[in-house]
Amino acid sequence: MDSNYTVLARKYRSQDFASLIGQDVLVKTLTTAINTGRIAHAYIFTGIRGTGKTSTARILAKALNCLSTDGPTASPCGVCENCRAIAAGQHIDVMEIDAASHTGVDNMREILDAVQYRPTNGRYKIYIIDEVHMLSISAFNALLKTLEEPPAHVVFILATTDIRKVPVTILSRCQRFDLVRVPVETLKKHFAKIAENEKIELTDAANELLARAADGSVRDGLSLLDQAIAQTGGHVDETAVLNMLKRADRGVVMDMMETILSGDTAAALERVDEIYNNGADLSMLLTDMMEWTHWATRMHPALHAGDATSAPYTLDQRNKIRDINSHTTLNTLSRLWQVMVASVPEMQASGNQKQCFDMLVVRMMHIAEMPPVNEILKNNAVAQPVVKPVATTPTTPKATTITSATELASALQADKEILLYSYYTTNIEVAEFAPQKIVFFDRGNDAEFTQKLNAWLNKKTGKIWNLERTTASTHTQTVTEQKHDEIIADPMVRDAMNLFEGAEIVDSNK
Repeated sequence: MDSNYTVLARKYRSQDFASLIGQDVLVKTLTTAINTGRIAHAYIFTGIRGTGKTSTARILAKALNCLSTDGPTASPCGVCENCRAIAAGQHIDVMEIDAASHTGVDNMREILDAVQYRPTNGRYKIYIIDEVHMLSISAFNALLKTLEEPPAHVVFILATTDIRKVPVTILSRCQRFDLVRVPVETLKKHFAKIAENEKIELTDAANELLARAADGSVRDGLSLLDQAIAQTGGHVDETAVLNMLKRADRGVVMDMMETILSGDTAAALERVDEIYNNGADLSMLLTDMMEWTHWATRMHPALHAGDATSAPYTLDQRNKIRDINSHTTLNTLSRLWQVMVASVPEMQASGNQKQCFDMLVVRMMHIAEMPPVNEILKNNAVAQPVVKPVATTPTTPKATTITSATELASALQADKEILLYSYYTTNIEVAEFAPQKIVFFDRGNDAEFTQKLNAWLNKKTGKIWNLERTTASTHTQTVTEQKHDEIIADPMVRDAMNLFEGAEIVDSNK
């Protein structure tokens, strides 16, 4: 046994900007800043685990202290004394601090006491504070002043997976870089290259599974690849990775969803028993079913959501999804998705996942069989019993007479047309109000207002109205403004406002 074995995540850790994968914007910005001498005194790197925050901090430290040139370089040599010491975490001027175990203000004071001393072997004294969000409030406050105006020979590099917990006072003193999730295709190329270097046989299907399971994290993906190599002895195929991840094959997931949509409850539960007995993790199966539903929805012909070649399925599987979609409505897929999302916390809290999953399948079967809402409403309307009307003398509703702008406002309010009333009283300048004719200017420029008011007037008064919208303001008061002036003119109101300094009328509609 080789006692000096180094795991892949450490062995293939990025040592320079050129090998830092998936962070093109970050690399371009930092290399340009170094080449032009625009080096900030404080940086903060944020992103999910395994995207290269600490690696970038070390690369930046090497770039600032590399001895291959007379000044900072965007291409550190990696072989000089400083580069090798920083890579090994042993450089005297590069302090890596784990904030999770140095959370207190006393720890921070010890660090800051040494800031004033110049570097021993490098150009810069660099403080890398990992998981900085774990610091206490007192520690953050102790860091503030030094972080804002450090000595010229000091650079702070902060790293965190939870940027929301870092005070804005700290963020405002740093240049912030967000490290993104590494795309699946980029991870696949990276894993394939490593497998070639390690002389490991890695199939494309297995590589795809590992890259997607990594969820954008290079370190997570390499740890999974390391585990797969250890389990298989060097031949990593799709079956081995599926067994390791406790996941069902995508073909199995495809058959499972087809069975659910077919409405055969007994067959669906039998398939769940089979998958469970084969050792699959039912939580992962639920995740895969949600993934299938998502892509089936994206590929549904009623949605026209664009190209689906990025879907994690083979051409035959994508054709199978299209075939299933031909007799499945978008409404059904949406309801299945809602049921599965609601079941995620149930699965996590359940003491027996198998029982919980069985009940989930039964719910999904009934949801899938339900007709769309419009059909339910239509069927209910048809099923209503016919009641013969009692013979009564027909009465014609009395037409309302409206002769002014204020009467129109009152009629709208009395008829509970709240939206029309509110818009009319606050936005409409009435230039002319004649029998069955209104000339007005609309301050809000609502294209549908004229049509809605016209329909209401025709129905309410029993007469045809002519509504004319002018293109320029008539500088006429709206109904609300008229009411406001009338209230102000009231002697009692005026006296009350004079009595209380700064008093104002906030609502003249009551």
